[in-house]
Amino acid sequence: MNNIRLQLDELLFWSVENVSVESVEVADAVVRVKAQTIAGGATCPDCGCWSVRIHGSYLRFPRDLPTAGKRVVVSLRVRRFVCAKASCPRKTFVEQVPGLTRRFGRRTERLRSTLVSVGLALAGRAGARMSDAFGVRVSRNTLLRLITSLPDPTSTTPRVVGVDEFAQRKGRIYGTVLVDVETRRPVDLLPDREADTLAAWLSERPGIEIVCRDRAVFYAEGATRGAPQALQVADRWHLWHNLGEAAEKCVFRHRACLRPAPAPPEELQQASHPPESSPWPTGHRFAERTRAKHAAIHALLAAGHIKRSIAR
Repeated sequence: MNNIRLQLDELLFWSVENVSVESVEVADAVVRVKAQTIAGGATCPDCGCWSVRIHGSYLRFPRDLPTAGKRVVVSLRVRRFVCAKASCPRKTFVEQVPGLTRRFGRRTERLRSTLVSVGLALAGRAGARMSDAFGVRVSRNTLLRLITSLPDPTSTTPRVVGVDEFAQRKGRIYGTVLVDVETRRPVDLLPDREADTLAAWLSERPGIEIVCRDRAVFYAEGATRGAPQALQVADRWHLWHNLGEAAEKCVFRHRACLRPAPAPPEELQQASHPPESSPWPTGHRFAERTRAKHAAIHALLAAGHIKRSIAR
């Protein structure tokens, strides 16, 4: 028991001040730690006045990371203080332990930071499965709420900004995503893809030197009005996409100039491709797999299935 208590003191309370561990109870699947705060007073969160007048106390039960394969529940007794400033609207307040608790928190700060790291790395569903693997069962919505509660990271004005659209509801509702091209990180999201919205966003950031965008007219107009000093370029994907479309149109327009290949002699044609065989190559795994899928689809169609059920 003493070894477990020392281990918990080192893991859970090594960086926490003014907390005293009273007892440790080890059950089959749960480790219960009883502790209490021992600070001489606390600071009012509204007015900032220091108070030593205790109004009362109660127990909090924050969950912590598992230890030795067992779930850890901390029974922490905290105190409610009376604010020393008479004009303060908050008459009483509860002390918080930095590094251990926060207001309305049901988990320790160590468990919370771990879940935030899992959520940032794996998002909702995969993060919930990973959390369950190390003994902390949470839902995907809990992980997403922890992520959305994080403060926005400090961002600087990008030198090269990428502008493109994204679909909130494909074919109906579109927005604009702005990316720092040099760091490849998203900077901001705009609720629509109007020229006025983009121009207002760019005008607030005069340090932008290059605007990398697609060839939409509204983005061109917004970039011209919002950042007249910036050079407007097309991004790599749209360059390749536009080049492919231009090459396809050019080949289609000049298809009459293409001469058909001369037909091989009849004996060579019969030797290479028998009349009953397919003109596609045989023996290749992708070609054979495509033939198998084609046969399966037509067999299901002949059996009366619709295309949607066949696709599923």
